[in-house]
Amino acid sequence: MNSGNSRRNFFYTAGGIGAGLLGLPLWSEPLFDQLQDAAKNIAHLSPEEAATAEDFWYLIQKAYRQSPHFINLENGYFSPQPLEVMQAQADNIKMINEIPSFYMRRRQFEEKAGVKKQLADLAGCSPEEIVVTRNTTESLDTIIAGIDFAPGDEAIMCDQDYGSMLEAFEQQARRRGLVNRFIELPLHPTSDEEIVSRYESAITGKTKIILVTHLINISGQVLPVRKIADMAHKHGVEVLCDGAHSFAQLDFKIPDLHCDYYGASLHKWLCCPLGAGILYVKKDKISGVWPLFGDTTWPADDIRKFEHIGTHPVSTNLTISNAVKFHQSIGAARKEARLKYLQSYWTSQVRNVPGIILNTPEASQRHGAIANVAVEGLSPNELADQLYNRFNIFTVAINNPSVKGVRITPHLYTRLEDLDTLVKGLKTLANK
Repeated sequence: MNSGNSRRNFFYTAGGIGAGLLGLPLWSEPLFDQLQDAAKNIAHLSPEEAATAEDFWYLIQKAYRQSPHFINLENGYFSPQPLEVMQAQADNIKMINEIPSFYMRRRQFEEKAGVKKQLADLAGCSPEEIVVTRNTTESLDTIIAGIDFAPGDEAIMCDQDYGSMLEAFEQQARRRGLVNRFIELPLHPTSDEEIVSRYESAITGKTKIILVTHLINISGQVLPVRKIADMAHKHGVEVLCDGAHSFAQLDFKIPDLHCDYYGASLHKWLCCPLGAGILYVKKDKISGVWPLFGDTTWPADDIRKFEHIGTHPVSTNLTISNAVKFHQSIGAARKEARLKYLQSYWTSQVRNVPGIILNTPEASQRHGAIANVAVEGLSPNELADQLYNRFNIFTVAINNPSVKGVRITPHLYTRLEDLDTLVKGLKTLANK
């Protein structure tokens, strides 16, 4: 870590020399052009090697503007937009406001279709299998509420799934007589098979669907979705995947997961404006799901039946295109490697410290940027307050029955010295 500290300090004390070392002018040309040029200069590096190229990441950090009054390590709620993406949203708002009804009646559908095509390419699926929504909750609730469950049908979920999804299944239990079965997930699994077997052991002849979270929001653990889906399909069971934190954080394509349904929020790791999400439905599953809103325009097997949500801010949808371009300028594999590096940078310094408990697996394939940490003798709320009041670090307390601690979520703009402050704070609190 010492060599990393010296390299990091050089870039930050040199007043922007990081970008200069890449042979780039400092903000005299568009950000996307700078990123593309910078990416070419590190193209010979593996994603893991590029993850520690601080000059490259310094350029990306400059793309974000964050408050100087505290260290924000709670990027899991939603992520800030890069400055140029934020400017694009403002331009889109202005453009639509100048030609309001004309735009909505003459242009919106064609331009939204173009954005959806970009998202489909990014997700690795057909535009006929994807729809833009407002968030993960809307996406997954569309499936949970839209399947014709019969009394006695069963659904499987785990104790660490997102609360809104569990509440949606509970509503179907009260409304339709659905039976919900819960499994417990290990915080530190020894193998994929240990996890898969937990889900398989809960399957009965009445099981219709399994909810699987790709990257668990409270602990940061990554689950082997594809293996779970392959197992479930052998039993004739469908799989609904919560991808709120995996899309644009991990490098994958949705069809790779073999799930039947997938929902995500684009205002998280894709850095879109707040209020953007996606719903993926495998082509042969579309006809079996009712949309949330009535629509007689499209046939039952057309994904566009899910797009009828009433009048909404189209400027948000259009700006997705700019966020996709920023994401691709960095590179998906490079971005995943950097986020994993940021997580392991600080967790490796506290994992074996007495009094500090990490609720996130250590193996690289089992985590992304998110980790959950606890300090003995402090409740999650007390730990969150201490980190903020004493060390100026903002995070969020997690009081799940299975996971208790604070969620630490760095982002691409997070500086290594900010994580050094976190490590210092945790060790100080643990010593007391």
